[in-house]
Amino acid sequence: METRFLSTRLERGFTLIEILVVVAIVGILSAIAVPVYRDYVTRARLTEAFSGLGSVSTAAEDYWNTSSPHTYDGFDRLPANSANFTFALSGATASAYKVTATGAGPVAGFVYTIDQNGNRATTAAPTGWGTSTSCWIDRKGAQCVQ
Repeated sequence: METRFLSTRLERGFTLIEILVVVAIVGILSAIAVPVYRDYVTRARLTEAFSGLGSVSTAAEDYWNTSSPHTYDGFDRLPANSANFTFALSGATASAYKVTATGAGPVAGFVYTIDQNGNRATTAAPTGWGTSTSCWIDRKGAQCVQ
């Protein structure tokens, strides 16, 4: 009796359909992930403004408490400007001041302020982020910093 061995053909590689499915999945994930990552990086850069303005508030109160007579006039201890934000003091008088952090480069369009009473405001932001007269916006949809 003769035994025949049937040779089986081993397939190597991928079919065109399999490659297209993988490309479609990667495309869908990229369409979701890239904008979310970009917003995350922007939010991380915004913390530079928040920490800078917070430190200004503390420094301004220290200046007011140690000056005689009590005044904000002459206060000039602002955070150093960076690639992301520039800081400016306006309206420094005996009883008031306002410090503005203006975004530059990747965070251009964001403008945050703080005054002598600790009032925070987002006076400008790119489309979709929103503005507020009572808080610093750090997320799209006008969500405030906690």
